[in-house]
Amino acid sequence: MQRIEPRPDPPPQPQSQQPPQDQQQQQQPHPSKQLHLPSGFAPTGPAPQTQSFEEIYGIPENFLELEVTSPSTHQPTSSPSSRYTTYLIRLSTNIPAFKLRRSEVRRRYSDFEVFRDLLERESARVSIPPLPGKVYLNRFDDAVIEERRRGLERFLRIVVGHPLLQTGSRVLGGFVQDPNWDRNAWKKMGKNVWYWGKCKEKNEMVVMKRFARTG
Repeated sequence: MQRIEPRPDPPPQPQSQQPPQDQQQQQQPHPSKQLHLPSGFAPTGPAPQTQSFEEIYGIPENFLELEVTSPSTHQPTSSPSSRYTTYLIRLSTNIPAFKLRRSEVRRRYSDFEVFRDLLERESARVSIPPLPGKVYLNRFDDAVIEERRRGLERFLRIVVGHPLLQTGSRVLGGFVQDPNWDRNAWKKMGKNVWYWGKCKEKNEMVVMKRFARTG
């Protein structure tokens, strides 16, 4: 009889270590959700627009900057009574009503007085703001000069920024931009300025009446 030897058992296979199911779910990246619109539809909302460098940092359409600065005291003669203080008016603008884009002129307080009087004569429909009050004591003290400077700057910013004065005043542009502006010459023209202002007001009323009839 033939003897049959028993076969040896196969060696055990190494078991692969698989992470638990919870870890597998954490390791798998979540697919990004995309919205698929049906044909004929488009996402709503304005498309993003980019601005150019000029649009972001360019000069505005109506640009106007004014400052009254750098007060300086003068004494043309040896007499103390001849002393006076001038102020630098610095203007930067692109408004067509002004002839120069940049200008610097010096004016003294008495120049402002004449200028304001002329504005009232020619612009009856515009309320002209007041000037800072007169000073009789310590006129050349630094604190007094600085307070007056702020008052003149506040006055001039209101006047220069008024649209009716920008387009209709004959004295505004010269006062803030002409270095040869002469207050004595303008004082002599005071009556003419008043007459021109009355004529301008009358013409405006005629135009308004005609417009009301045709409208």
